Amino acid sequence: MKKTLSRRARLATGGAVLAAVAAGTFGTAAANASAPEAAQDSAVAASPAAAAGKRDTTTSTHLTIDAATEAAQAALKAAGKEGQRVTVAVVDRNGNTILTMRGDGAGPQSYESAEKKAYTAVSWNAPTSELEGRLENAPNLKDIPGTLFLGGGVPVTAGKAPIAGIGVAGAPSGTLDEKFARAGAAALN
Repeated sequence: MKKTLSRRARLATGGAVLAAVAAGTFGTAAANASAPEAAQDSAVAASPAAAAGKRDTTTSTHLTIDAATEAAQAALKAAGKEGQRVTVAVVDRNGNTILTMRGDGAGPQSYESAEKKAYTAVSWNAPTSELEGRLENAPNLKDIPGTLFLGGGVPVTAGKAPIAGIGVAGAPSGTLDEKFARAGAAALN
C-alpha cells in the first residue's frame, strides 16, 4: 500500500531537498549559523546615520574633467609644435588618474611614465625636475611605489595647496617633458 503525504509535508520535504542540493551541506550549515546575524544586520541598517561635525571634516578642491582635458590638450599641442610625440597624464590630489592622453606616435613606455611623473609632482607639490636633486641626499626616495623622479611633472595648485599633477613623457629629455607639462598647467590660468 502506498502512503500519500499531505500537501504541506510534500512542500516541506521538497523545499528541504531543494535547499540541500542547492546549498550543499556546508552552505546549509553556514546559512543556519548566520541567520541570527542577518537579523542583527537588518537592525543595524535601520539605525539612523551619525552626523559629523564641522571640525571632523575637511573640504578639498578637485580639478574637473574638463579642466584636466584642457590641460592635457594644451600640453600635447605644445609638444606637437616642436615635433615631439608624448603622452600626458593628469592625476587628482590623491594621485588617482583623471585622464591620460597618448599622443600619436608616443612610445609605449611614455604612458606609465607620464602617470608616475604626475603622481610624484602632486605628492610633493613640486616639479619633478626639482625633486631629482633630492635623490642625492635621499636615494631611497626612488623606491617609493608609483613615483618617478625625472623631469616632466608639475603640480597644479589652488591657494598653494596641490590639487592635481600633470605629467608628460616621451620627449628626448625631462626638460622638454616639463616644458610641455608647464604649458598644460598654464592653460588652466
